[in-house]
Parts: sequence; C-alpha cells; structure tokens
Amino acid sequence: MTSIRRIFYAVMIVMFIPDFVCCADASKPNVIVFLVDDMGVMDTSVPFLTDAQGRVKKYPLNEFYRTPNMERLASLGVRFNNFCAMSVCSPTRISIMTGQNAARHHTTNWINPDNNNAGPKGPPDWNWKGLDKNMVSLPLLMKANGYRTIHVGKGHFGPRNSEGANPLNIGFEINVGGASIGAPASYYGKQNYGNDNNKKASHAVGGLEKYHGTDTFLTEALTLEAKSHLSDAVKAEKPFFLYMAHYAVHAPFNSDPRFSGNYKSSGKNAQAQAFATLVEGMDKSLGDLLDHLEKLAVSDNTLVFFLGDNGSDAPLGNQHAVACAAPLRGKKGSHYEGGMRVPFIAAWAKPNANNPNQKRLPITSGGIQSQQAAVYDLFPTILALTEKTIPEGHVVDGKKLDTLLTGNRDSSREEIFLMHYPHSPHRTDYFTSYRNGKWKVIYHYFPSEVSENSHYQLFDLASDPFEQSNLASKEPKELKRMMQELAELMEKQKAQYPVEKETKGAMKPRIPQ
Repeated sequence: MTSIRRIFYAVMIVMFIPDFVCCADASKPNVIVFLVDDMGVMDTSVPFLTDAQGRVKKYPLNEFYRTPNMERLASLGVRFNNFCAMSVCSPTRISIMTGQNAARHHTTNWINPDNNNAGPKGPPDWNWKGLDKNMVSLPLLMKANGYRTIHVGKGHFGPRNSEGANPLNIGFEINVGGASIGAPASYYGKQNYGNDNNKKASHAVGGLEKYHGTDTFLTEALTLEAKSHLSDAVKAEKPFFLYMAHYAVHAPFNSDPRFSGNYKSSGKNAQAQAFATLVEGMDKSLGDLLDHLEKLAVSDNTLVFFLGDNGSDAPLGNQHAVACAAPLRGKKGSHYEGGMRVPFIAAWAKPNANNPNQKRLPITSGGIQSQQAAVYDLFPTILALTEKTIPEGHVVDGKKLDTLLTGNRDSSREEIFLMHYPHSPHRTDYFTSYRNGKWKVIYHYFPSEVSENSHYQLFDLASDPFEQSNLASKEPKELKRMMQELAELMEKQKAQYPVEKETKGAMKPRIPQ
C-alpha cells in the first residue's frame, strides 16, 4: 500500500467513526464522580447489605427499585456496604471537594441560598459561605494537573452571590446547571425547569435554555450535556474529571413519565412512585454515560465513583423509624444509619488488565467491601491515582481507598466516622454521632423526645445493625469511652459547637462519669 493510500484510509477512519481519537493520551486516567442527591443505600435494586456471615442479602426495597445500570457498574467493580456521608447535602459535597470532614471545614449544614440557617443555637461563625476561590479543592488541583474539569448538575457549594455559588470559581472549567440552589424548581422541560414560574424562579436550573419547552426531563438534559462535554474533551486529547451531580432524586418528586408505568402496580403511594421514577431516570443516565465512554473508546481508562450525598429521602415514612431505608432506621437528616449510609460503587468502566492505570489501581470485579469508609476518602484516592500532590498545609481527613478497592481489608485504617450537626431546625437537631468499629454513640446537645429524652444513645452495630436497642444505660464503660473519643476527635478537627442561649457559650459534649 502506498503512503498516499495509507493517509487516505487514516483520514476516512477519522471521518466515519464518530468520536474516534487516534492519538488520545492514556497516561492519565479519566475520572467521573457520579453523585446522586438524597439517594440512600436502599434506594436501588443493587443489594448492599449483608447478613451476619457477610453474604449479600436482598430486602423488599431492593425489589421495588429498578437500577439495572447500577447492577452493571457493580458487576464491573466493588461496592461498599458501610460507606458514610454527612446526613445533609452541602457538608458532603464540600467534604468531597476538600477531603475534610464537615466538623473541620465547618460547613455543617445544608446551605440556604438566601439566609444564614445556623439555627437559633447554632454556631454563629459556621461556614455558611462554603467554598471560595482561595480554598484547596479537588477540581482546582485536577485542573492544575492538566485535566479538563467539568461540572454538570447540582453545585450547592455556597449561597447566592458568593464565590462558591458558581462552580467556575472553585476550579471547574465548565459548568452546566450548577448554582447556589439545592433543589430544582421543576424537572420538566415544558416548565423550563422552573424558569417560567415566578414564585420558584430563584430555584430554576439555568444553562439549559436549548431544552426549554421540550419534553426533555432534567435528568436527561444534564446527561446529554455531560456526553457532549466528554466528547469535546476526548477530541481535544485532554484527560477529564467529570463531576456529574444529579439533582435527582431530590424533591420535588416530579414523576419522570418515561418510567411511571413501571410502578403503577407497586402498591406504593403516588409520591413514592414518583421518587422511584427519579431513581430509574438517574440509573438510565449512568448507563448512557457508560455507553458513551465505550463509543469514545476511553472506557478502560475511565474510573467511575458512584455515590449518594446523604441518606434516603424516599417518601415512605417517619425519619426516625425503620421505613424509608428499611431495614435501616432513619432517613436523610437523621442521626441513624439510614441518614448516613449511602451507596458507593467504584469501577473501571471497562476492566482491562493490560491498562497501566488499572494496574496502578486494581479494582475487584463484582466484589463487596464491608470495611467502613467515607466521602472524604475520594479526595486523596483520586489525587494519588492522578499523581497530584496534596498542597502542603492542607489537612486531609480522608485516607486512600486503594486496598479496599481490591476487596481486601486495610488494617492501617481506623474504622471511625464523625458526623457533626450543630444546627436546627431540621429532622434531628443539634447532635454529633461517632462510630468506631461496631460501636456507635449519638450525643444530643438538647435532649428531646426524638432522642429518648437523653443526651446519649449507644448502639452495638454488630448485634443491632438496625439501631433498635439503646445500650447507654447498660454499657456505661463503653459509653464513657466512646464519648471521650468523640470529644477528642472534635477538638482535633477544631469543630464548632452549639451555643447556650443565655450565655452564648459553646456547648461542648458532656462526658458521663
């Protein structure tokens, strides 16, 4: 074959195979963080929980939801059944961005876009403003490392008119739909995603004008935009960091008409059915992105992290009962496991033992990991894989997930998790919970009926994973030990405390005698 013919055939290949890239730089892995709003560990057909012998166990809610693409991703990688997030959204999102626990970065409540929502006894100097240009953040570091940084969906990193309100200010080069709002005014393109509603226009999702007046559901519009920007990055031969942060499955529970027929015979109420359609629409988005990675021929060099930002908000029952996240107790905003346990799946989009990046970070296929981990662990894991050094002086609470991703236990990790919520009013007010191994203690700064009229709740999660038996009075030594550890960790992380109304003094946890 002559050299001219070779050139001709090469040109024809590029012209007729869409999105084909002949010279893509595979030295750096692509990374996708696929974050779902208000999705708990039970809002899926993928079973995450295990029995006493460590065997995966399905529960009725797993039969209700339809998430075949989560099942597909789980088969490619490893899922965690003890993965923890903060119990409300903004604290988790900023923990992902910074690698710090919320007690340290001080955004300990969801950020109200327009009013400081510390609560009447909340710490007055909590970080309501969220992220700013000067803070160390994951997208800023990825951008400095040569990545195209793409934000699609919900931001909620700062209040309206703050620097954090615009993801472009914290290191993202592209922003689609991200702003100060935590929930969309509407999921419907026919309603312009809220832009045609004067009462809710302040919560309308922006940047999607091309879909206004169409039948395009918000989840689908965001997916189409994400696919387009991924294509652009691959064509430009740039590694990409995509933060795909869906507004789904957050209220309002607008039913996605593409999937409503799947739940009409479920026996669940209309809102619960609508919630399930949001879950299935999110799952379709995941599948569409995985398919698009295949089309772009970058699947084997793309690492996907799938997770929720807090416990379930399914409209199925009381936030302190076994209902929304059954068999777990509680839901979004609560101090129980149903408020903090979220789905987490890590997978290479196409396992390939010959890919150098997969050799550097091997992930077991179809495995399940029961060792506890948390949202702030993503920060050091992603930076280490992409060979970016954490800036000196930036304290990180997270630890690399490398060993856990192989399905093995990491004996060097402490299995601890501190969830600090010094705010009100919400579903649970003014509390700190702390897990260490099988033990979990919850401290209530201002006891109420919700907290059994006591400062303390203590659970043995090994024998009582669904938190039905408060052992605070029966295990005084364990209670004291756990409270001492809780107090020490809070001091170490420079946590802020609720304030006493009369003296304005900090209300530090009381350690029982």
